[in-house]
Amino acid sequence: MGNPLLDICAVVDKDFLDKYSLKPNDQILAEAKHKELFEELVKKFKVEYHAGGATQNSIKIAQWMIQEPHKVGTFFGCIGKDKFGEILKEKAEEVHVDAHYYEQDEEPTGTCAACITGDNRSLVANLAAANCYKKDKHLDLEENWKLVEKAKVYYIAGFFLTVSLESILKVAKHASENNKLFCMNLSAPFICQFFKDNLMQVMPYVDVLFGNETEATAFAKEQDFDTKDIKEIARKAQALPKDNKKRQRVVVITQGKDETVMALSDKIETFPVVKTDPKYIVDTNGAGDAFVGGFLSELVQEKPLDQCVKAAHYAANVIIQRAGCSFPEKPDFK
Repeated sequence: MGNPLLDICAVVDKDFLDKYSLKPNDQILAEAKHKELFEELVKKFKVEYHAGGATQNSIKIAQWMIQEPHKVGTFFGCIGKDKFGEILKEKAEEVHVDAHYYEQDEEPTGTCAACITGDNRSLVANLAAANCYKKDKHLDLEENWKLVEKAKVYYIAGFFLTVSLESILKVAKHASENNKLFCMNLSAPFICQFFKDNLMQVMPYVDVLFGNETEATAFAKEQDFDTKDIKEIARKAQALPKDNKKRQRVVVITQGKDETVMALSDKIETFPVVKTDPKYIVDTNGAGDAFVGGFLSELVQEKPLDQCVKAAHYAANVIIQRAGCSFPEKPDFK
């Protein structure tokens, strides 16, 4: 469950980033000052449209890794009744994701400007319709809740904490009470900073927590962990209070080309990343989403955690060598 967005991707220049005061590698929510950004992006640069939104990307990668049967992943989120909404529906269908959108006509379908410079990407999300998801209008409906009950693994990116905390808590509590797996992502420094109360309300239900080094550092600072050491941050996040005592929390932190850190209840493990010649890197947009997708594809098949990380690294490696969060027809992951 998350924010379904249509990604508008373009390679831009430093002047463009400076004009809208964007960091080269960041994720932010659009403000009034970014209104022209979307128009200028389409006018001035060669853009590509991709079905996006962090959670939806991860589910589609998980489906691609699994291949058969189709529709192993169900996705909930809110779109508008418009052209972009239709594109999202088509794209979900194409990649065999079982998308059940809440459709409303007050707000247009959300978009995300992915501004690429070199191997960095700066994301500016205009949530619009995605921000209109309502628990009572969609999640609580019997036919939708049945799909939730059917699932074994749940994944919601931290981005959705800005939209519907009550929806997340309903799903998280269901997972906890039924000893199912609830997974979440820190998603962005701003989530750790400005939505930390929401984040910490959900944390006791989180079985698998994902994040990258920038998000982990922001999280540690907000939680007064008093350390910048990634392994130590992972260890402290792992030890935060947890509701379902039958499962120990797992914390997975990626660090770009550097090793991935995984904290379990009794140890810290590290996993080197597949080396890629920089000349093959097209853009890193979607790499973190792909990592999660690869991880979930093995987790749902109850494979060991090191195998989950291996699949995560494989998927991320494929994605960075292509534009946006796109992939070849079949994976060759063993």
